Amino acid sequence: MRMLISFAALFLSVVFVQLGSGGVAPLDALSGLGLGFSKAEVGMLGSAHFMGFFVGCWWAPRMMGDVGHARAFAVFTAMGTIGIAAHMMAVNPIAWGLLRMLTGLSVAGCYTVIEAWLQASVTNETRGRAMAVYRVVDVGASLGAQLMIGVLTPSAYESYNLLAILCCAALLPLSLTRTEQPQVPAAPRLRPGLAWRLSPLAAAGVVVTGITGAAYRFVGPVYAAELGLSLDQIAAFLAVYVLGGWIAQLPVGWLADRFDRRFVLIGLSLGAIAASVLTMAVAGAGSQMIYLAAGLFGFTTMPIYSVSAAHAHDFAQSDQRVELSAALMFLYALGAIASPITASAMIAGYGPSAMFWLLIAAHLALVVFGILRSATRPGPRKRGPYTWVPRTSFVIGRLLGRGREG
Repeated sequence: MRMLISFAALFLSVVFVQLGSGGVAPLDALSGLGLGFSKAEVGMLGSAHFMGFFVGCWWAPRMMGDVGHARAFAVFTAMGTIGIAAHMMAVNPIAWGLLRMLTGLSVAGCYTVIEAWLQASVTNETRGRAMAVYRVVDVGASLGAQLMIGVLTPSAYESYNLLAILCCAALLPLSLTRTEQPQVPAAPRLRPGLAWRLSPLAAAGVVVTGITGAAYRFVGPVYAAELGLSLDQIAAFLAVYVLGGWIAQLPVGWLADRFDRRFVLIGLSLGAIAASVLTMAVAGAGSQMIYLAAGLFGFTTMPIYSVSAAHAHDFAQSDQRVELSAALMFLYALGAIASPITASAMIAGYGPSAMFWLLIAAHLALVVFGILRSATRPGPRKRGPYTWVPRTSFVIGRLLGRGREG
């Protein structure tokens, strides 16, 4: 209980950041469609978010070194608030793309500061419990952000103002905490080639995760709107996807710790292909079947990043873990930047189901590559424990690093 109280400010800031930033993506998609944006322009907004996200991951540790944790967090929160609040002041796709870059940068920066602060505050004895609470708080807030879409009116000042207020509220817990700011951690070197050298399959897995997650979360509302779902149904559609991924962590972690992780990755991608086919098959079968397919899709796709990361870390030395985590995040961002605009263009050209054909192709490629890698390279002699890895900042590798040892 004492640990929870000491981290309460950090966790409460996570809630506000997630509620404010997590709601803007589906709101933008629905608002853009209502304002006459093309589907490709709506997808461009998702790609712009991840461009800003990547810049934020790279820039945030350096800003912390210049001005400290609290001031850096204030800067990034202000950027996010501006990026959300200004939407209805400049209603065109290019302006919204720039604002989404600002909000993506803000998300990465805020999480970098929170995770660096959390990492400096935990001990080996409290690390596991702190991370467990952190995951529950983050996923719970993410679910809340998706469900908010059911009550937010698209392309309305009030909707964007509410999200901006929530984002701005993230300043309050960290500004009022009496906890002393920690020492600034050294920024990890960004070496994308490190992930490929250690495990080409893990590198491919995180790219596919970026393609999958970004398409579903940022273009999924377009798909759902094409099916004729109402706002509250679209909110449930997105929330069930997140919930399915959260439920999967325990059983997938059990499998990943007991069997060859390459076979687990192959099995998850085969499941993702099956879930994609099911999603297309039940498109006209009513909302309940659509929710079931969304949950299965989240269950099969969201753990792939963590399994890929665990597989890569099985081949890493202790002094490589932080830079490896940064490299995996970089590869994830590459897939996520390209995916939304591609998926939305395919929906515009070939109909709603085209997005899932893109995802099927990505996972089929991962299955084939996984089989080839399994046939040409033996598995690692020693495996570390499976760890659920949030895709939040380059600093997450330092927060999780010690937990991987042993």
